[in-house]
Amino acid sequence: MRIFYHIGKYFLLMKMVFSKPEKVSIYRKQIFFEMYSLGLGSLGIVAIISIFMGAVITIQSAFGFTSPFVPIYAVGFATRESMILEFGPTIVSLILAGKVGSNIASELGTMRVSEQIDALDIMGINSAAYLVLPKIIAAVFFNPLLIIISMFLGIFGGWFFGVVTGVVTSYEFIYGIQWQFKPFNVIYALIKTVVFAFIISSVASYHGYYTKGGALEVGVSSTKAVVYTNILILVFNFLLTQLLLA
Repeated sequence: MRIFYHIGKYFLLMKMVFSKPEKVSIYRKQIFFEMYSLGLGSLGIVAIISIFMGAVITIQSAFGFTSPFVPIYAVGFATRESMILEFGPTIVSLILAGKVGSNIASELGTMRVSEQIDALDIMGINSAAYLVLPKIIAAVFFNPLLIIISMFLGIFGGWFFGVVTGVVTSYEFIYGIQWQFKPFNVIYALIKTVVFAFIISSVASYHGYYTKGGALEVGVSSTKAVVYTNILILVFNFLLTQLLLA
């Protein structure tokens, strides 16, 4: 029954988070800070992983399509579909859950155990909104940009390493990228990204905000945030795929 307790407590937190802010200008400054901290801080790892994952998908596809009935441009098609439909929005979000989610949970958890959040509450500040809302807004707005960059770099990495290793020609790969392209797939990926961004920021904030104890419990909260966020991303990935593509 504790799962219903946590679900109810989570929604009560979200109610406090989305209440009317005291001073909009302060929130605006925090949002830009969180975009820089959570968004730009993740750009490097997203770029590196995307490039090499695109390269791996291309090479594996080239060596997997052994049938003479499968055209070579199918390598570019497979790379494009893999990056847009699944790797970009889902796998990168799982990676961000580990990096960003643990960062949020440990930051709020440390503030809780060091009584900084209690101090904000005593001063009459809505600590939930002040600390959590900028993180949610920053993630929801910046994560789609990260995913778009991930898609581009993944496809570019597939093209570059595919041509360099000689498994596919530049013309065939680019033709495969263009073949039967559906713009809705990009929209579908971005819809998933927004939902995943909200899950990452809000669930991690919940675990960090309600941390009790000391430094050890901060680590436990950070671990729980990553685990539960990953589970929810996979569940909502299935649900959104059924709703949008089935």
